[in-house]
Amino acid sequence: MKAVAYQHAGAIASTDSLVSIEIESPVARGHDLLVRVQAISVNPVDTKIRKNVSPESGQWKILGWDAVGIVEAVGEKVSHFKIGDEVWYAGALNRQGSNSELQLVDERIVGHKPKSLNMIEAAALPLTAITAWEMLFDRLQVPHTASKNTTILVIGAAGGVGSITIQLLKQLTNLTVIGTASRTETRSWIEQLGADYVLDHHQSLAEQIKQLNLTAPKYVFSTTQTDQHLADIAELIAPQGHFGLIDDPEQLDIKLFKSKSVSVHWEFMFTRSMYQTEDVIKQSELLNQVSQLVDDGRIKTTVSQVLSPINAENLITAHQQIESGSTKGKIVLHGF
Repeated sequence: MKAVAYQHAGAIASTDSLVSIEIESPVARGHDLLVRVQAISVNPVDTKIRKNVSPESGQWKILGWDAVGIVEAVGEKVSHFKIGDEVWYAGALNRQGSNSELQLVDERIVGHKPKSLNMIEAAALPLTAITAWEMLFDRLQVPHTASKNTTILVIGAAGGVGSITIQLLKQLTNLTVIGTASRTETRSWIEQLGADYVLDHHQSLAEQIKQLNLTAPKYVFSTTQTDQHLADIAELIAPQGHFGLIDDPEQLDIKLFKSKSVSVHWEFMFTRSMYQTEDVIKQSELLNQVSQLVDDGRIKTTVSQVLSPINAENLITAHQQIESGSTKGKIVLHGF
């Protein structure tokens, strides 16, 4: 089968950073589905792993944690899917990724693709939907019905995770949603997705909230550059508030939150699959719920750019754009 992989971690500018290869097809056993991949999208985790994690000597590492495809074979323990089903998933960090024609994935972290989206549109959503859902409802425990004027601040709201976070909040809660963006096009993007207010994250967030006479956010979700905003967040967040983050700041001095008794939450969407937690099937369940929201017309795809085919050249382009930090929505690749 065709795949895009690498043997040595390093910069995207390296000549062997990503290479188109041919390898043997895997075989489905146990709870695994063998999926023929139709479309994928690229996330910051792809670039982080490529730069920092090398496979064993002589082996290939296949990236990719967002895919839509068709079930081609099933393991003997599979009970929720059958051959021919159209599925979507993010996969597991400790297994080979979706930048390949065929991929093995545990059925317990797979959902049925929305019927109303094509493969390209659907590929933009799985990883970001899981991340956003788990942060909002599992980590921060945002209520679906909160007291009047309860607000949440989403930092980096125009990115992949932020784009789906805003939609889930507007469709499933009554919170006032404040997003951050700095460019005209990204501000317009999150306004279209439903943000009630947009702040410029290059300026003081606390000061902008005061100027708009907004209630201090009870919840703050930081998707990027948390270290640059930490003091600002500590100033603006409501006492006894909840702060969540998904990026990897070099330092995180949470003593700033002590006087307000703020709780701090990490979200890493691979935790359930990596540790095979008792509730691992919750990822399948939430993907099916998001799929239904899409088919009900309440959630829309966040794809903003499409490349074809899935090969080393186009994946290098996508990695370069992700690393630039200027991506709006999601970059999707389709077809081998």
